[in-house]
Amino acid sequence: MRGGTTMNEKVNNSGKKKIQHWKIIAIGLMIYDVIAIAFSYFFGLWLRFDFQFTTIPAEYLYSYAVGIPIYIIASLVFFWFTRMYRGIWRFAGFNELLRYALSSVIASAAYTVVSVLSGGRMPLPYYVVGAIVQFILVVGIRFSYRFYTQVLVKRDDTAAAAPAKKAMIIGAGAAGRTVVREMQQSDKTNMVPACIIDDNPNKWARFVEGVPVVGGRKDIPAMAKKYDVEEIYFCIPTASAKVKRDILNICKETGCRLKSLPGIYQLANEEVLVSRLKSVALEDLLGRDPIRVDLDEIFQYIKGKTILVTGGGGSIGSELCRQIAGHEPGHLIIFDIYENSTYQIELELREKYPNLKLTVLIGSVRDSRRLDHVFGTYRPDIVYHSAAHKHVPLMEYSPNEAIKNNVVGTYKTAYAALKYGTQRFVLISTDKAVNPTNIMGASKRICEMVIQSMDAISRSGRMDLLPFLHAHKDKVVNGQVVHDPMDHMAADGGATCDTLKIESVENKGRTGTQFVAVRFGNVLGSNGSVVPRFKRQIEMGGPVTVTHPDITRYFMTIPEAVSLILQAGTYAWGGEIFVLDMGEPVKIDTLARNLIKLSGYKPDEDIEVVYTGLRPGEKLYEEKLMAEEGMKKTDNELIYIGKPIPFNVEEFLKQLEELASASYENSPDIVEIVERIVPTFHPVGEHPEEKLAAEADPAAV
Repeated sequence: MRGGTTMNEKVNNSGKKKIQHWKIIAIGLMIYDVIAIAFSYFFGLWLRFDFQFTTIPAEYLYSYAVGIPIYIIASLVFFWFTRMYRGIWRFAGFNELLRYALSSVIASAAYTVVSVLSGGRMPLPYYVVGAIVQFILVVGIRFSYRFYTQVLVKRDDTAAAAPAKKAMIIGAGAAGRTVVREMQQSDKTNMVPACIIDDNPNKWARFVEGVPVVGGRKDIPAMAKKYDVEEIYFCIPTASAKVKRDILNICKETGCRLKSLPGIYQLANEEVLVSRLKSVALEDLLGRDPIRVDLDEIFQYIKGKTILVTGGGGSIGSELCRQIAGHEPGHLIIFDIYENSTYQIELELREKYPNLKLTVLIGSVRDSRRLDHVFGTYRPDIVYHSAAHKHVPLMEYSPNEAIKNNVVGTYKTAYAALKYGTQRFVLISTDKAVNPTNIMGASKRICEMVIQSMDAISRSGRMDLLPFLHAHKDKVVNGQVVHDPMDHMAADGGATCDTLKIESVENKGRTGTQFVAVRFGNVLGSNGSVVPRFKRQIEMGGPVTVTHPDITRYFMTIPEAVSLILQAGTYAWGGEIFVLDMGEPVKIDTLARNLIKLSGYKPDEDIEVVYTGLRPGEKLYEEKLMAEEGMKKTDNELIYIGKPIPFNVEEFLKQLEELASASYENSPDIVEIVERIVPTFHPVGEHPEEKLAAEADPAAV
């Protein structure tokens, strides 16, 4: 049978029914069992009388002749119901052996009891020897087929095919044993287990499924060389992140390809198979444990809410949508300008969550009227603002676009959230906003200031301070001025202070929209990550290009980044900048070389590493917080809150209005304007846009 079908017969091309192969095997086994059982008990009787047939008393021969046919029929029925005729013998293992043994013992015991009670008593060796020989013959024929197919046939196939590759197994526990057994039995892999590594000295010099345990982690390089190992399988799903990292760091120096079990749940679900092993990912070598968040707390807050994710088709945005969709939001709205990736996440979510209330919208965060319509129609409770231009070098050549999309887009989205009573607004920021040296980082720092200003406005009620940025101004309809609906929110009884400043404020019990920002480093596997580029370069045979041998970055995985963003939504009181403790920064050069080693190559021998120089706006290292921001702990030991830097909100909002106007006029002075707004922004060298202008028209400079 295949694919779980219950059909017992097939119809061939001529229309006739064809008996399935397993039924023919079952009939053959039944005939064999009849002969085996009859012979077994006759052999026991024959043995009792020293193999002299003529000395066997007639009453014993009569009892045998009368009783054995009944016993054979009963045994066949019993064996059928215990599935002894339905096994797939080439995969028979301990469970099948145990079941067959119990079936044979129970049948033999029942025959002995019935025979004695019915008066057809036979010599003791008849029952004992008969039962033993029956077990050997009945079970032996079934497992002999498995031995034949798994050892002899596989050996012949292997000899005819390419020589088998050797693998080292890390871990002599349950998972490692299962992987070894599956490698030995499967005909779908050309790998054979050569040796096993385990840190428990009690297991050294012993064997697991015939494979030697040859030492601990310090012996990995020597044993890999001794046994000509080509692949290493990490099979310790319970290992901590530190233990796994330390062992894999040793393994990658061997030049072997590395694979590992994704997690402990494979062991619990009996999914420990060679086919389930995945290539060791770069995040397995990061210098910290994965971030842990209280998902119950997060999703209790999300459940039943209307949630809007801008940039929902991007790397972070799409993962946000996946995690939110799986925990019963009232309504999930995906908003993005790029239709291809947005369409893909829509298909994925509709297939996986058919009952999810999902709305997918195309539009730009720079379009005020589109945002007004979206917020006015759907009234989101929570907004995760992920839409942004994030590519550093590209934004250096198009600084006005960075301001339009990042700064103006954030302001307009936050404006709409405040206008329509959104409960919480979470901005996705970056560590590049700290002491920025490029326009992208500076634009994200201004976005953080926008969020802090919006939170201060929400808290104070000073809606009258909000400027109408480009395309936010009142419009004329049929000769009459139509005022922006936000105007009615400017209450006369708002804050009476002439100057509104960002400062630490106790927000508990407050009303209005709560605005927060989440800041983290580079995301492994995202669209803009260096890792996909390195992988493509390795696949092409190199070279792998690194900008500078000393350049460092903080890294995290996409699920970790999303977990932090969601956690911020529950911790938020308003105005905070949440920061993840991402451990120690990682050298990009080390990252590239590790990726080459994980792919089974040697850096600078098989794959060359080439240094190309820092790109426009790029700096050697990133920072998580500005020194003056300080740090405050949260309930999660890996998540901190930066103390807001005081600044004059009214002055900033006036500067913001000037900045927006300049960006829409494609001002050549946009970088200088940004420098006046962000004192910590220090551009590196000549700005690329100015250089391009000079090259195009030297006389104009």
